[in-house]
Amino acid sequence: MASDLLRVLRLWHGRAGWLLAGLAMACAAVLAGLALLGLAGRGVAEGVTQASIFAGGAAALIWLRPVIILRPVFRYLERLVTHAATFRALADTRIWFFRRLAERLPAGLGFRRAGDLLGRLVSDIDALDRVYLGAVVPGVAGVAAVLAIALVLGAIDPALAALVALPLALALLLPPLLAPGAAAAGQRVAESQGALRAAVVDPLTGIEDTLAAGAEPRAAARVAAEGAGLAAAQRALAQRGAWGGAAGALLSQAALLGALGYGLAMGEAGVAAAVLGLFLAIAAGEALGLMPRAGAALAAAGASARRLFEAADQAPPVAEPTAPAATPKGHAIRIRDLHFAWASDRRAVFDGLDLDVPEGARIALLGPSGIGKSTLASLLLKLAAPQSGSITLGGVDIATLPADAVRSRIACLTQDARLFDDSIEANLRIGQPEAEEVALWQALDRAGIGDVVRSLPEGLATRCGEAGARFSGGQARRLVLARALLSEAPVLILDEPAAGLDPDTERAFLETLGEATAGRSVILIVHRLIGVERPTRILRLAAGRAVPAMG
Repeated sequence: MASDLLRVLRLWHGRAGWLLAGLAMACAAVLAGLALLGLAGRGVAEGVTQASIFAGGAAALIWLRPVIILRPVFRYLERLVTHAATFRALADTRIWFFRRLAERLPAGLGFRRAGDLLGRLVSDIDALDRVYLGAVVPGVAGVAAVLAIALVLGAIDPALAALVALPLALALLLPPLLAPGAAAAGQRVAESQGALRAAVVDPLTGIEDTLAAGAEPRAAARVAAEGAGLAAAQRALAQRGAWGGAAGALLSQAALLGALGYGLAMGEAGVAAAVLGLFLAIAAGEALGLMPRAGAALAAAGASARRLFEAADQAPPVAEPTAPAATPKGHAIRIRDLHFAWASDRRAVFDGLDLDVPEGARIALLGPSGIGKSTLASLLLKLAAPQSGSITLGGVDIATLPADAVRSRIACLTQDARLFDDSIEANLRIGQPEAEEVALWQALDRAGIGDVVRSLPEGLATRCGEAGARFSGGQARRLVLARALLSEAPVLILDEPAAGLDPDTERAFLETLGEATAGRSVILIVHRLIGVERPTRILRLAAGRAVPAMG
C-alpha cells in the first residue's frame, strides 16, 4: 500500500507548487488557531493569578485582535488552495490513466468490463483525494501544531511539554498504525464499487437486449446484491475509522488531563502554565481531529491506487521500438510469411500469409466472419503484432516504426466506427483537431453528406447524439467516412464499411466510397461484393492465406 501511495504522490510532481502552497496555508491556519487560543489562555491565566483579567491579560488581548482576523483568512486560503491543488492533481491523474489505457487497449476493451474500467477512471481516482486532503494536509498541520506546543510549553517547563505534547504526538502515529489493518477493508470497498458499477453499466449498455430477454429483474437483483456487498464493505471500513476516532479522542483527553495534572501537582505556581497548556491542547484538537480517521482514508486510497495501477501497468499489446526508424516516403504494403494467433492456445488466424498492396491499388479482401479480415486490419495498424513474418510500409518494417507514424500513413474505417455525443464538428476533428472549416466541408461533400449538414439549423454545431442516434444508419456511416477522409493518410482500410445498412443505402454508400477514396490505396474488407466497388484485385482469405478469388 505504501508503495502505491508514494507512486501517486510522484504522479503529482507537476503540481508540487500547488500542493506545497496548500500545506503552507494549512500550517499557517493551524498556527493561527494555536496563537488565538494560546493568547486567550495566557490572558485567562494571568487574569486568574492576578485577580483581574485586565491587569495582566491586557497585552494578550491586544495581540488577539490581529490573530482573530488572520485565522479565518488562513483557513479560507487553506480550503481554497488545498482543494485547487487536489482538483488539478486528480485531473492530471485521469489524463495519465486514460493515456495508459489507450496504449494498452488500442483494439478495444476486449474481455475487460466497461463498468469496472469506468469505476477505476472515476471512483478510484476520486478516492485518491484522501491521500492529500485526508492524510498529508492534516498530518503536516498536526506535526506543525505538536511542534509548536512542545516549543512553547517546553520553554516554560519540559515536564508540562511532555505531558501535553506526547499524547498529541501519539495521535499523529495512528494513521500509519491503523492503515495496514484497514487495507483489506479498503480493498473490499474498492472492488465492490467496481463490481456495482459494472452491474449497473453492463445491462444499460445493452438495454434493448436486456428488455427483450426480460432480464431486467435479474439485472436489478444483481445490482441489489452488489449494492449490499458494497454497503457491508463500507461498514467494515467505517468501523475501522470509528476505532481510530475513539483512540484519537482518548489521546486528546490524555493531553488535557496531563495539563490538569501538572497544575494540581505544581499548586498555585503552576496554574498559569496549566491553563495555557489546557488552551493549547484544546486548540490542537481541531488540528488533530482528522488524523485518527486518516488511517481508514489511507487504506481506501491505497486500495483504489492498487486497482488503478493494476489496469495501467498491463503490458501494451505492441511494444514501441527502442530505436525507431524514419517514416518512409512511400506507402506500398508488403506482407511476407505472416503467422499470427490471438493466443498460444487458440487456432492460428494466419499461417504464412503473403499480400502486396501497391501504391494506388484497390484490394478487395473477401471471406466469412472469423476468417481474419479484421485481424489483418489490426496487424496493419499495429494494434497487434505477428508472431513471425514481416509487414513493410514503403519498404520499412512497421515493427521498427512508432505506432503514430504507421497510423499517420494508414487510416481505418471500421464496421463499428462510432459517432460520439458531441457536435458534428467535434466528431470530425477527432483525428485532425487543427483542420480548417473549409476542409471539414470538403470531407463532408466527398462523403455525400455535406448538403444534409448544411440543411440542419445548427450546421456543424449539431449534436450527433449517443452513438449517432440523431442520424439514420446511412447518414451516420457517411459522417464517419468524412472523418476518415479528413485524414491525409495515403492508405485507407475499409473494414465492412457498409455493415448494417439496407441494400439500397449500402449500394449508394459504396458508390460514394469509390469516388471519395480515389487516389489512395484502399483495402476493402467485406463478406461479399455487390458490383459497385471496382477493385483492381480481389482476394479471398482461406486457411490463413490470401488466394485469388474465383469468378
